[in-house]
Amino acid sequence: MMGKTVSSEENSKLTKWLKTKRHEKGHTMRSLAQVLGTPHSFIGKIENQERRLDVIEFLRYCDALEVDPYEGLGLLKED
Repeated sequence: MMGKTVSSEENSKLTKWLKTKRHEKGHTMRSLAQVLGTPHSFIGKIENQERRLDVIEFLRYCDALEVDPYEGLGLLKED
């Protein structure tokens, strides 16, 4: 049986990747939230692994950061 994915190793890798990409693109949590049209607390909850992204949210997040979602998903298949 699978446990909650929010605390999984895979989610940890993905959120670290998203945070790194946010920094590389020069976004603060507030500026990225503004692009996404969400409260900045949404970004904080994602990066602190208090909330996970669904597939549609992940794609929108990647679009807002102008990064390839396949790169992030590829991290989950490594090891």
